[in-house]
Amino acid sequence: MATVIGTVMGLLLLAWLPSGMTHQDLPFRGNPRSHGTLRCYSAEELSRGQAPPHLLTRSARWEQALPVALVSTLEATGHRRQHERPLAGTQCPVLRPEEVLEADTHQRSISPWKYRIDTDQNRFPQKLAVAECLCRGCINAKTGRETAALNSVQLLQSLLVLRRQPCSQDGASDPTPGSFAFHTEFIRVPVGCTCVLPRSAQ
Repeated sequence: MATVIGTVMGLLLLAWLPSGMTHQDLPFRGNPRSHGTLRCYSAEELSRGQAPPHLLTRSARWEQALPVALVSTLEATGHRRQHERPLAGTQCPVLRPEEVLEADTHQRSISPWKYRIDTDQNRFPQKLAVAECLCRGCINAKTGRETAALNSVQLLQSLLVLRRQPCSQDGASDPTPGSFAFHTEFIRVPVGCTCVLPRSAQ
């Protein structure tokens, strides 16, 4: 876990360059990218609704993207339970240096975050690791407590995914059971959090 998370800061910088820093209420979904009419695949052409292999082969190298690379590690270490049983009330922790010196980057940060696994059966990859900021403000390094002098915001990484949608084999309005069309789409995935100056005075 430490090895994987230790690469987060470098990857966050790369993730920031194309997409920038933005607030947590920005949309996860992007715009579909398709050319011409989408082919409608029948149930016989698909294996349990999975995307055709040749479409997956042409997709981005997902295993190199942080949101995909972290999924297996999070599942193995049980971090998915953090999403299943969210903390009550405020989630912003008190930062005690003596307790987090050996912790992972997302726990030592003055804008800490946690990961949850987002699952979408109509998206490939179907599972993505998503970062959620734990504080509205940022943690004062001297006091270890949250301050409103800075704001925590998400860092987003652009990711090309494949989406499926029900379709009709005969052109009728109602989809044919088990039939799907596929298109590519760019989405922005939160991969970490950082501190920025507030847009307006507190």
